[in-house]
Parts: sequence; structure tokens; C-alpha cells
Amino acid sequence: MSQFDILIVGAGIGGASLAHALLVAQPGLKVGILEAESQPGYHTTGRSAAFYAETYGGPTVQPLTTASRRFFECPPKGFADTAIVSPRGALHLRHIDAPGTLKALEEEFRHGRVAHQRLGPEGIHKLMPFLRPEWAQTAIWEPGCADIDVAGLHQAYLRSAKKAGAALITDARLSKAVHRSGVWHVETPAGAYQAAALVNAAGAWADQVAEAAGVAPIGIQPLRRTIVVTEVRPDAPADMPVVMDAGGSLYFKPDAGRLWISPHDETPDVPHDVQPDEMDMAVALDRFEQMCDWPIRRLASKWAGLRNFAPDRQPVLGPDPSEPGFHWCAGQGGWGIQTAPAAAAIAAAQLLGKPVEPHYAGIDPSPYLPARFR
Repeated sequence: MSQFDILIVGAGIGGASLAHALLVAQPGLKVGILEAESQPGYHTTGRSAAFYAETYGGPTVQPLTTASRRFFECPPKGFADTAIVSPRGALHLRHIDAPGTLKALEEEFRHGRVAHQRLGPEGIHKLMPFLRPEWAQTAIWEPGCADIDVAGLHQAYLRSAKKAGAALITDARLSKAVHRSGVWHVETPAGAYQAAALVNAAGAWADQVAEAAGVAPIGIQPLRRTIVVTEVRPDAPADMPVVMDAGGSLYFKPDAGRLWISPHDETPDVPHDVQPDEMDMAVALDRFEQMCDWPIRRLASKWAGLRNFAPDRQPVLGPDPSEPGFHWCAGQGGWGIQTAPAAAAIAAAQLLGKPVEPHYAGIDPSPYLPARFR
């Protein structure tokens, strides 16, 4: 039976970044990562259209996002083979009949001191000439928005953790965990394991893992998000921004001349290998055509992923007060990628009982603690 100091359930971005942070903070720690699938990141992490946007997630998530930027732009030496982020910029739009949506967004920008600029028709046209007039009267430009190489980041976290001694165990879905005499006894199809601390980083399966460990669920709800990849005429410019409806009905971004289009759907679902819904795809294309005069040549591909939210839509990071040896690293919603460095640093400090590293010391961890649900 393998024994660990800390056993992390889930090898997506949450579990992988936490393993890295733990071993940076305390080299030599025995860390195991249990992954239910045959490869890490198959579900939420591997289906992300992630971009870095400081306003995405609202004012409570924003400190995590802002603090994570330095890691993305200046990762540790040897951490990643290529750049993790690349400049993109975001154009936040509103329909002429919905003026209040941009004002609300501006309040969030001001709260987080996020760089932004109001644009009129001329400035909007320079950035996105395909918009219909009713969408091109006023907008907010967010220059700090960036693309994130999700696969590269995820693999770099796993590579770093394994190099530091972490054990990645695949095909190891947790079936049962019992806390006895200060030790977790964990059963999986891949074998039995023991650990002093158990971390729930299981994404859409987080509540199921909690119940299997005898811990009350929090109410993590998977919500389906759809992406439609289209070919447009003319091709999407490589330097165009992410375009978002400030009212939350649509966003799209370029990729190799194509467009990734999402209806910004949040359909309640259950943990499984989720597939795109035909109606959501149709809604995405209809909303795009209402916003843009930009012919779609054909549908190139499609997919869906699960974004997993706690009842208050904030991340859940830290020990469960009902079972102190059980820690949560879950409920990251749609911003788990862009907040990963900061969230992992906070979760690691709580697990190790150490102060968080200085760069993240200004973040108040209390809004993310599981105790708010107990």
C-alpha cells in the first residue's frame, strides 16, 4: 500500500497546480495525484477556451486572477517550453437597447483597478469591423486580456510536480475513503493508498468524492458550456480581440483563421463526458449572426465542457471544518485556469500550515473557505 503525506483527487488544472505549489513550498513532500481517467485533463481542463481576463468572474475572483498574471508572464525557469500567455485584448460590447450592461461592468473594472478604456464607433470599428451598427456604438476595451496555452500550462504543472517527486496515478477513480486514526485510507481500481491529508480537486465529481469520503457535499453544480468552431469569410484576423457581449449572451475569439463561438450557456448537468447540444449550437450561431455581418462558411467542429460552481459561484479552497484532514480545491467555475497560480498557492499554504508566499499575501482567503457552507 502506497503512503503519502498529501493525496490529491483529480489531475486537472486544480490538482496539478496544487501539486506543483506544494512541492515548491516544501520539497521532499510525498504527494500523490489520483486521476479517474486514463489521461489527466480529459474533462473540464482539456475543453477550455481559456483566456485571461481580469473582469471575468467578478470582483471576488478578480484578486486571484490579477495575482496570477506574474506567474503566467514570468514562470519559474524551466517550467514551460513556450510562452504561457500571449496578448489578445477583449472588446466588451452591448446592444444599443441595453446601455446598463457596460455601466455595471465599468463598476467592476474600477473595483479591481483593471485597465480599461471606453470606445466609440470609430475605435470599435478599428478592432472589429464586422459588427452590425446596433452593437458598435460604445464598448469597453480591456487591453490586458490574453490567450492562455491551457494544454501547455497543464502539462508544465504536471511535469514540474512529477520532477519534484509527485506520483501521478491514472485510472484511479476514488471509490471509498475512510479517515481513521489521523490517516486517510483510500480505495481505487488502481490500488489502495494512505495519506495524512486528502484534497478534493475532482472538478464536476467533487461532491461525489466528498460523499465517498464521508464528508457532506457542498453543492458543486456542473454547468455545460458549448463551443462551436466555424470558418468565416474572410478569415478571422490573428490579432483580433476576444469579443464579448457584456450582457453575457455570446463571446467569440479567433484561432488559426477560424472563430470559436460560445452562446455563454450555463445549462445544469451531471458529471459525465458531456457533449454539445444541438440547440445550444444553433443559439450560438444565431446570436453571432445578429451581432455580426460576417458570413459563416461552414461548421468546422464543436465541443462542450463542464464548468463547476459552488452555490455562491466562488472557488472553494481550504479545509472542511467538519473533517479537518479533508481539503477542498474545487468550484473554480470558468476561471480555474486563469486563477490557478494564486488559488494553488493559497490552498498549499493552508495544507502546510505556512504563510502564503509573499506575492499572494494580499489576497484574503476567507471568501473561498469551505466553512461558509457549514
